[in-house]
Amino acid sequence: MVKHRSSSRSSSSSSSARFFSVKAIPLYLIFIFAFTIWFLVFTSRNIQTDDQTQDHQQHHQHRDSRKNLQRKSSEDLDSQLWTPPFSYGLHPCVKPSSRYKEFIESDRYITVRSNGGLNQMRTGIADMVAVAHIMNATLVIPELDKRSFWRDSSVFSDIFDEEHFIESLGRDVKVVKKLPKEVESLPRARKHFTSWASVGYYEEMTHLWKEYKVIHVAKSDSRLANNDLPIDIQRLRCRVLYRGLRFSPAIESLGQKLVERLKSRAGRFIALHLRYEKDMLAFTGCTYGLTDAESEELRVMRESTSHWKIKSINSTEQRVEGLCPLTPKEVGIFLKGLGYPESTVIYIAAGEIYGGDDRLLELKSRFPNLVFKETLAGEEELEGFTGHATKTAALDYIISVESDVFVPSHSGNMARAVEGHRRFLGHRRTITPDRKGLVKLFDKVERGQMKEGEKFSNLVKSMHQDRQGAPRRRKGPAQGIKGRARFRTEEAFYENPYPECICSSKEHREP
Repeated sequence: MVKHRSSSRSSSSSSSARFFSVKAIPLYLIFIFAFTIWFLVFTSRNIQTDDQTQDHQQHHQHRDSRKNLQRKSSEDLDSQLWTPPFSYGLHPCVKPSSRYKEFIESDRYITVRSNGGLNQMRTGIADMVAVAHIMNATLVIPELDKRSFWRDSSVFSDIFDEEHFIESLGRDVKVVKKLPKEVESLPRARKHFTSWASVGYYEEMTHLWKEYKVIHVAKSDSRLANNDLPIDIQRLRCRVLYRGLRFSPAIESLGQKLVERLKSRAGRFIALHLRYEKDMLAFTGCTYGLTDAESEELRVMRESTSHWKIKSINSTEQRVEGLCPLTPKEVGIFLKGLGYPESTVIYIAAGEIYGGDDRLLELKSRFPNLVFKETLAGEEELEGFTGHATKTAALDYIISVESDVFVPSHSGNMARAVEGHRRFLGHRRTITPDRKGLVKLFDKVERGQMKEGEKFSNLVKSMHQDRQGAPRRRKGPAQGIKGRARFRTEEAFYENPYPECICSSKEHREP
C-alpha cells in the first residue's frame, strides 16, 4: 500500500516536470532573443561611438592641421612684410686698421660751405673730414647751406651736437669752431674740388699749402669717389656719418620720443619717405596726375632756378623710365600689392605735399592710419622746429632709420642716406620700389587691362623680391660707360657701405 502511493507521487512529479520544461521553452527563446537584440544594439552603439570618436578625432586633427597651416602662412606673410632680411652675421666695423695714420697738428685750415638739404650736407661733411685728414689740415666747423630751396637759417650747432663732433674725431682730424684771429684776414685759396676724386687728387692739392694757409671749399657733396679708396679712408667716412654727426640733443630727444610714441601706438610701422614736394616735382619735371595750372607752376619754378641745369623735360618719358617719384596714389597701390594690411600705420616722412591733403586722399583710402610729425608731436614740442626745414628733416631721418620698414618713393639723398644707415645697423627692411617696372603695371590698371588683385599682387611681390635691403656688395658702374660719366652710374658709398664698413669676420666685431 505504501509502495503504491510512493509510485503514484513519483509519476505525478515527473509529469509536472515535463509540463514545466515545455512551458519554459518559449520564455527561454524570448530571453535569448531579447539578449541577442540587446547585444547587437549595444555592440552597434559601441562601434558607432568608436566611429564617431574616430571621426571626431580626425575632424579635430584636420581642423588643427588647417589652423597650423593658416598660422604658418600668417607667420610667413608676417615675416615677409616686417622681419629684417637675414644678415648672415654681418656687423658694423669702423675702427681704423693698424696702418692708419692719426692726424698731425697743423697750422693749415680748410673752411667749407656745405650745399644742399640735410642729407646732402651730412654726406658732404663726412667727405670733407676725410679730405682734411688726407691733406693734413685743421677743419673749421662747416657752414650750412642757407640759400637752397628751404631757406633755413640754422647753423651747425642747431642741427648737430657740435662738441661731440669735435671730440669724437679727435684721433682723425683737428676740428675748430672758427679760424684763429691771426689767420682770419689772410688770403684764401677758393677751390671747387672735383667730384668723386681719389686720394691721389687731394695729395696733389697739398701744393696749395705753399701759398695759402686757408683753403675755402665752396661745395662739399660727392667730393670723394665711391670706390677704390683705402679702407681707412672709407671707414673714416663711416665714423663721421654714423658716429660723429650726431644730431643736437634737442633734435635727438624729440626724435626718439616720436619713435617711442609710434611704437606704443602701433607696435610696428612703416616710414614712407613721400618725396612729393614742389621742388622735387619741378626739378624732375614730373607732372603725371597734375592739373595744367600745377604743371605750368612747376615749369616756371624750374626755369627760374638758375642752378638747375636742365630746363626742358618730357614728363611722360621721365615717368616711363622710372625717374619720377611715385604719386601718393601709386604708393598706396604698391604697398597694398606687397600685402600690407589696411590697418598698417604709416609715418609720412616728408615736407609739404604738393597739392595738400587732397593729393593724399587716394593713399588714405587704402591706408587710413597715416601719421605726420605734426599729429605725433604737440605744438610746444615743435615750436623750435617751425620754419626750419633742416630740423624737421632731421626728425624724419631719425624716425625713418628706426622704423620697422622704410619705403622711399624716390631715390634722392635722404632715401640713399637712410638705406645706407639701415644697412650699417643690421640690414633693416628697406623696400626700394622698382619705379620703371611699377609704372608698366600701374598703366595696365589705368587702362583696365589688369585689376588690383591676386595676380597684380604676385607680380609686385615677385618684382621686389630682391629689393628688400638684404646684404649685398655695392654696385659698380653701369656696363659700357667709360670715363668720368661712369661715376654717376655707381651706387653711392653712403647708400651701401658694404664691404668696407660692414664685416663678417668675428675678429672685427665691435661693441
